[in-house]
Amino acid sequence: MTQKDYLKLLNNITEDKEFESSKEHDRVLLIDGLNLFFRNFAMMNFVNEAGVHIGGLGGFLRSLGSLINQIQPTAVYVVFDGVGSSTNRKNLLPEYKSGRHTHRITNWEIFDDLDDEHNSKIEQIVRLVHYLRCLPVRTISIDKAEADDIIAYYSKYLPKEYNSKVIIVSSDKDFIQLVDKNVTVFRPMEKTFYQKQTVQDKFNVLAENFILYKTLLGDSSDKIAGIKGLGEKGIFKKFPELQDRPLTMNDIYDISVAKLKDHVVYARIVQDWDRLEKNYQLMNLDNPILEDDDIEYLEESTKLPLLALKSEAFLRLYNEDGIGKIIRNVDFWLRDIFKVLNSFSK
Repeated sequence: MTQKDYLKLLNNITEDKEFESSKEHDRVLLIDGLNLFFRNFAMMNFVNEAGVHIGGLGGFLRSLGSLINQIQPTAVYVVFDGVGSSTNRKNLLPEYKSGRHTHRITNWEIFDDLDDEHNSKIEQIVRLVHYLRCLPVRTISIDKAEADDIIAYYSKYLPKEYNSKVIIVSSDKDFIQLVDKNVTVFRPMEKTFYQKQTVQDKFNVLAENFILYKTLLGDSSDKIAGIKGLGEKGIFKKFPELQDRPLTMNDIYDISVAKLKDHVVYARIVQDWDRLEKNYQLMNLDNPILEDDDIEYLEESTKLPLLALKSEAFLRLYNEDGIGKIIRNVDFWLRDIFKVLNSFSK
């Protein structure tokens, strides 16, 4: 679904509800913070006049403004992984996310070595949080919790509690499993809004079955192995039901048992069932890995007063970091894009 189609749909939703005035949680933008930052860090080889790389920082802020301008949300949540965020999933699968980008440098022209680049990332992320505290957006992070789980919880809680329409921004395919009548996923690399029909068009699978599709195929980026002999095309020859009706893990098991002698793939599924169930648990965002205290914090955070736009503090950081060539017309940028977020009622 293109941006034009999606915005037309949002406008129709607004007209159907006949809003007299928009409320804060009518249309919520949930941003995968590190995902958006790393994408900009890799793409924006930009240094300021002092010779300091600021591509991740400036690129993130520019992308944030662009997303708000294009999607016109009534609330924005920027969600980051907490300290030790992978701990819970590593307890289930020790190799989870192991070795991810450990030997790869993104910008050889700018950084002397991997440590130099890593330190720049950390410094820019810390600085980014300072900027976000000047803006009327909610910045969320919980120790030992992944952004995926926080976003997943909000994507179910906000529609239930506030009748929200939720737009998740991330290039991580895991979020596609959350798509339903209230949740859309925007993938910046594709500039595509994923709704239920989009998922079916792109992957030939029902949105409700996307988590099963991922469980069977695995996820190499997270070191989660799939079933040997299954590929993105062959999976539908073995399980055409994924395209026709919502299934459960038990359905996959029953189908495999019934067809055990038809193909070795079914036998591998039955034989590897314990591992497959663990994979499902690792990737299933319908049941996010959060403590009771975490959930209480997330729910309470939606009720707190929204910070007012602090233009002077933002401009002080902006001038110190020299990001004027990345974000131009900053007074207009702050006033016309961000100030409106403080105008929506509770």
